[in-house]
Amino acid sequence: MKLAVIPARGGSKRIALKNIRPFCGQPMLAWSIQAAQASGCFDEVMVSTDDPCIAELARELGACVPFMRPAELADDYTGTTAVVANAVRWYHQHRALPAQVCCIYATAPFLQAEDLRRGLLLLEEHSADYAFSVTSFAFPIQRGLRLDNTGRVAMFQPEYRITRSQDLEDAYHDAGQFYWGRTQAWLEGRPVFEGQSVAVRLPRHRVQDIDTEEDWQRAEWLFRAMQAGAC
Repeated sequence: MKLAVIPARGGSKRIALKNIRPFCGQPMLAWSIQAAQASGCFDEVMVSTDDPCIAELARELGACVPFMRPAELADDYTGTTAVVANAVRWYHQHRALPAQVCCIYATAPFLQAEDLRRGLLLLEEHSADYAFSVTSFAFPIQRGLRLDNTGRVAMFQPEYRITRSQDLEDAYHDAGQFYWGRTQAWLEGRPVFEGQSVAVRLPRHRVQDIDTEEDWQRAEWLFRAMQAGAC
């Protein structure tokens, strides 16, 4: 069994009702559910939530909400791994133990079905614990600057002050879209950002954190531009 788990709690602080707020024509949550469904990877697509309104919407969109997330896993400090492990344990107890589980963030409108298929393929080909989305930094991180409390600058790595940008190693960061993982890795809480994980590289124009109103606006601009370019 392959299971998609979409965490979508109701207590968003920085953007109210972020998971169900309309984004380019439909609720934000819909984009993640639709990508999971279109991928053909999953026996079941479920939403883990503590919010009855989110649960109702998820069911209308064709996802399953077989249980409500307990309050102790719906605060500001609970990590994704604990939420996924909770879902895995429920399925093991009530239905079947999944072989692979993919955590898909509810705010990932740029996610495409093919990304999920590539992630599953890499997970299996490499016998990895996890396969997750990454993208490259737009600027060499070795040339990063810090500012002190007076506004003066200093390099984080001054040894690269005169190194040409093209001679510096590319660096990547978590794209915050999806995390394929083997069931045992989720249950044991194995770290994602370590050597037993493989990366699914995405282009930078399809990656945008959505944590503030500015992020939201920029994401909608990018999304509409992509739709216009596809016409």
